[in-house]
Formats: sequence, structure tokens, C-alpha cells
Amino acid sequence: LQFSVPHKSIHSRHPNPNKRFSVCALQKEQKQQVTQFPTPNTDDEVEESIRSQDGGSRGEIDLGWLPAFPHVLSASMANFLFGYHIGVMNGPIVSVARELGFEGNSILEGLVVSIFIAGAFIGSLVSGSLVDKFGCRRTLQIDTIPLIVGALLSAQAHSVDEVLWGRFLVGLGIGVNTVLVPIYISEVAPTKYRGSLGSLCQIGTCLGIIASLVVGIPAENDPHWWRTMLYIASIPGFILIVGMQLAVESPRWLCKMGRLHDAKAIIRNLWGPSEVEKAIEEFQSVLNGDGGDMNTKWSELLEEPHYKAALVGGALFLLQQFAGINGVLYFSSLTFRDVGISSAALASLYVGLTNFAGALSALYLIDKQGRRRLLIGSYLGMAISMFLIVYSISSPLDEDFSHNLSILGTLGYIYSFAIGAGPVTGIIIPELSSSRMRGKIMSFSFSVHWVCNFLVGLFFLELVKTFGVAPIYMGFGGVSLLSAIFAYSFIVETKGRSLEEIEMSLRSQPPAGDN
Repeated sequence: LQFSVPHKSIHSRHPNPNKRFSVCALQKEQKQQVTQFPTPNTDDEVEESIRSQDGGSRGEIDLGWLPAFPHVLSASMANFLFGYHIGVMNGPIVSVARELGFEGNSILEGLVVSIFIAGAFIGSLVSGSLVDKFGCRRTLQIDTIPLIVGALLSAQAHSVDEVLWGRFLVGLGIGVNTVLVPIYISEVAPTKYRGSLGSLCQIGTCLGIIASLVVGIPAENDPHWWRTMLYIASIPGFILIVGMQLAVESPRWLCKMGRLHDAKAIIRNLWGPSEVEKAIEEFQSVLNGDGGDMNTKWSELLEEPHYKAALVGGALFLLQQFAGINGVLYFSSLTFRDVGISSAALASLYVGLTNFAGALSALYLIDKQGRRRLLIGSYLGMAISMFLIVYSISSPLDEDFSHNLSILGTLGYIYSFAIGAGPVTGIIIPELSSSRMRGKIMSFSFSVHWVCNFLVGLFFLELVKTFGVAPIYMGFGGVSLLSAIFAYSFIVETKGRSLEEIEMSLRSQPPAGDN
């Protein structure tokens, strides 16, 4: 995409040094503001100019992200819950089956774990309509109810039916939350810090997984500990309800609802007084371009320009899942066992810490290197790691060296995933979506995610039994390479540009090309 509007650097200081705000203003005519926005290269030059004027070279700390941080952190508690529920059943499933009388029934054991995905699929489908009507803040609070009820129902269950209903309700809540949180963060965070704050989703998920592993340590010696783990799962739900009561609503949703005064107050507090008029002007330009009709239909996903964002979103999640992250996580404990780490919990902890390290790296890099570059590099790293594991399995190497090479490839793959394919996918889809259809585009994209997640889990072990690990991992590496090519060809860079700038530029240009 090519943009050619000149810039003028504006610098302002707030009396409180912790609330300095640097603003990049467009020098434009009224007729230009709907169709033309700055190039990323020019943005980089302006940001450098602002940093030099703002004392960045003197080592001053930039705290422009701080006003929005508590609100984003509250929403990210939903991702902590997601991560916790991913890990909470994987270890204790044997104890659950033994106590409730379905031990040895592989179908029921698999159903207890996988019905979570069925609930998440339904939750993701309905989330778009809910957020359009109630806004992110209120919907997150309402949606926490099935999360709490499901956890408590599972914790006190005395039959497999109660566990299944509890897991289904938890999945329903998670399906809605995974759609809402990226939307909320993208609409509340200041443009400059949108990527970094959006990475808190991945960090929250990693911390939730690690927490479930730590809480689950006593389960190895106490066969009834799984009930305590599920009771504990309800606590973050209550924290989320309280946190979102104190959090702000998305100013973009408030503007759509005609609540301009509330939207201006939030922008003033979170983004800075100098951003208020510019932001409201951009919001209204986008709304006027939509004709003012806020009643959206699923059929609009087939129309220009929404179908492009929906296709890109669905494709990103399809490629993410078929690049093999769930298969690699499943086999990681076996890989660690080969090098003498027999404890599944310890192996999972190594994987969780690697995932967390990658998410922290993404937090630092995403607003510096950009989404597109991070996504391409991530998938290339995943492909190299997969091919390294295949080499260690297939080549006549020393056994110890082969095992260590497999560990290196596994951890390299997980780190590469966590630095790009994991966080960037959830961040960039709402950025490429229009304000009008953002909820439904995210609903569609995450529905694809859950379907692909289910299919990989259903067929992975059978394919490994039929073809062996090496050919399957080779396929994962091939999909990772294909994903890197897809990101290079069809993903635009969104770093440093407001959601409205991105939307207006994509209305007349396809989401492709190198930016």
C-alpha cells in the first residue's frame, strides 16, 4: 500500500511527567482525511523525531502505556483463565476417570477434554452479536458467569454427566472471551502501544498454563486434588467480574452508540487530551462511511471489503493450527522423557517457561519490528525447528545427541510460535477488520480456530501411528513455510497506525503487498 500525506511533528507535555503524550498529526485537507494516511516509513521517521524532541535520547522512561494498562490487565485475566483451563484437565484426567467410574473408557476420557472445544466453538459464534449489542466490558462480565458455574459444577461432580456439562459451560465462556479480549485491547490501547498491550493476551495464557501446572503438583499424590484445582478455577472469574466493573468501555463502541461525551472522557484519560478531537474525528469518519447503520448481518462477511479480512483471519488461524502447535505440545513430554526427564509436570513446566519467554519477547518486539515481520520470522523459525526435529529422528546420529537435538528443536519451535504466530494472529485480525464488522469477523476467525484445533486433536495420533512422527513433523514444517509465504504476500503492516487509518486505507486497497 502506498500513502503520501505529509506529516508535522507536534510535541506537548503534561504537567505530570508520568503522563507525557507525544502526538503525530497529519497535515491534510478535509477531503483527504477519509482516503489518505501516512506510510509506515514516514511514521518511523516522525516517531524518531518525537523521541529526540521528547528527551528519549536522555534516557527518560516512556510511560504513555500506563493509563491503559490496568484496563488491559483486567481483560487479560480472561486469557489467564483460558490457559488455566487448558492445563487443568490434562494431568488429573486419570484421577477424574477413576473416581467417577469411567477409567479405561478412552472415548469418555477424550470427551471430557474435548467437549471444552465444542463449547468454545459455540461461544465464538455468538460472541460477535453480543459485543455489538452490549460492548466488550459488559459482555466480558456476563460471559464470566458460565466460566464460574462450569468450574464449580465440575469441581463437585459425582457423575461423568456433571463433569461434561461443567466443561461445556467453561468452553462456552472461553469461546466468547478469546474473541472479546483482543477486540477490547485493540480498541482501548493507544495506537503506539497497541501491539505490546495486545501481547498480554498471550502472556496471560502462558501464566494460566504455568499456574495450572503448579497447582496440579499435589495431584500426583492426592487422587482427589482435581476437585480443588477446579474450585480454584472459579477465583479468577470473580476477579475478572470486579476488574471489568472498574475498567472502561471501548471508546469506539461508545462512539457507535452515540455516547460521544463518555468516549471523549476515556480518550482524554487513556490516550491524552491532545488525542481527543483527532480520534473522535476519525471515529466519525469511519461511521459516516458505513452509512450510520450499526445493525450487522453475517451475510455481510461475503461483501466487499469485509470478506477480505474474514478470509485472512480464517486463513491465519487455519495455518496456525495445522502448523502443528498442539501436536508438538502433546509429544513434548515424550521428547523430554527420552533425555531422562520422566516427570510430565516438569517437562510441561519447561515448555510453559519457554512459551512465556517467547511471549515476553513478543511484548518487546511487536511495536518495534511490526506484526508482519514478526509473523514471517516466527513461522520461519517454526519450520526450521520442525526440520531439525525430523533430522534428529531420521538421521543415524548418536542417541544422546539425537535426543538433545530433538529438545532443541521442540523448545525452538515453541519459542518461535510464542513470539509471533501465537500473539500476532489474535492482534492483527481486529486491526485489519472494519469497526462495523470487527465482532463478527473475529467470531468467524476463532470459529475456524476451534474447528481446526478439534481436527488436529482428532486425527493427530492416528496419523502418527500410520506414518510415524517424522513425516507428520515434516508436514508441520511445510505448513509453517507456507504460512510465512502467506504472511509475506497477504499481511499489511499495521504498526503505528490507528484502527481507523487502517480501515480507510483497506477500503480501497487489498490487504496484500509489502509495507
